[in-house]
Amino acid sequence: MNKSAFLFLTLFSLLFLSSCWSDSQNWTHFRGSNMNGHANVETAPLNWSESENVVWKVPVQGLGYSTPVVYGNQIWLTSATEDGTEFYTYCFDFETGKLLNEKTIFKSDEPQHIHSTNSYATPTPCVEDGFVYVHYGNFGTACINTENFEVVWKREDMPCKHMQGPASSLIIHKDKLIVHLEGTEDPYVAALDKTTGETIWKSVRPAEIYDPLEPVFRKSFQTPIVIEVDGQEQLISNSAFMCFAHDVNTGEVLWTIEYGFDSTVSQPLFYDGLVYVNSGWIFKDNDPFFTRQFAVDPTGKGDVTETHVKWMYEDEVPQIPTPVIVDGKMYMVHDRGMLTCLDPKTADVIWKEKLKGNFNASPIYAAGNIYFINVKGECTIIKPGYSFQKIAENDIDGIVKATPVFIEDKMILRSDKFLYLFQ
Repeated sequence: MNKSAFLFLTLFSLLFLSSCWSDSQNWTHFRGSNMNGHANVETAPLNWSESENVVWKVPVQGLGYSTPVVYGNQIWLTSATEDGTEFYTYCFDFETGKLLNEKTIFKSDEPQHIHSTNSYATPTPCVEDGFVYVHYGNFGTACINTENFEVVWKREDMPCKHMQGPASSLIIHKDKLIVHLEGTEDPYVAALDKTTGETIWKSVRPAEIYDPLEPVFRKSFQTPIVIEVDGQEQLISNSAFMCFAHDVNTGEVLWTIEYGFDSTVSQPLFYDGLVYVNSGWIFKDNDPFFTRQFAVDPTGKGDVTETHVKWMYEDEVPQIPTPVIVDGKMYMVHDRGMLTCLDPKTADVIWKEKLKGNFNASPIYAAGNIYFINVKGECTIIKPGYSFQKIAENDIDGIVKATPVFIEDKMILRSDKFLYLFQ
């Protein structure tokens, strides 16, 4: 091997190792840096409690159900007063739990009503080297410098009548920050310049379809993903009533499917060439009846409801928790606790098992196991496979609606009152 080739391979190896290290050190979005519910860790905690394997436990003021995000040694999360008059950010030191910074980012004299199960700080922020982006729906979006904790820009001019409060989380894509503000009136998605906060494009849901719907059926709380199909980057946005695939660079609608009514929450998935989207509530006799999961071939154009939907499944599909796909199997836990292992190619059921409790947090695959945490803070850990294999059960006090975060060999967990680091 000549010297140039040796130097190239050495540099490539260092860059690869640096990338892997970065992924294991950071958790930049809701459901991880790759937004697929997979933690890039080799070991993860299996046993913990309020007094066992706790590295640190710190109080968090206010109320928020957003998932923490991590970059380097900083943990960022959002919170708000329970009455929605003040909106906060917190930054904690990963190693010690020390509070590094706290800010009141926005205030509201007349906060909108929210659902009793929601908070005013449910959208998860996103973070990258040097900047964190926080979002409180109608109440404001902001960028903060993570070195000096100064606010870089704010937006308070993006209206949304949420009806039940904000919940859609932000995502970063290259130079863009993607924001969903889909309420009961003129629901829309926008791409902001992440450096300045200025709007790059805005796509309002088509009036000819949405205006005839009752306002309650227009609202959505989902978080999108970006995929690449035949060299084109698609923003997959499972809104109320319809799923839209946008050209993420222009906002142009590429394809749609129609599925139902309102309150989509669960995030889309992309696996082995198929997109998996959640319909939100399907109504029967004006009552929420069930939720459907769809598998869609994303290569179509226009309305592909009749041509590119590969399957539809509706037996105890979760409305809020997002499924996770591991080794060719989809694991989804219903809000009321039924866990289903599904073949994502065919929708054939591999097995089902009832877990105790109700669920809001999404499952995470970490170090060979899948973690399911219910609202009461009880966690069931299973081994993925062709049968139900429970590895451990653990619990903490308090309400847990935030998804767990795995960094190195540790787990960050947020309850309604505390932030924990377990080992």
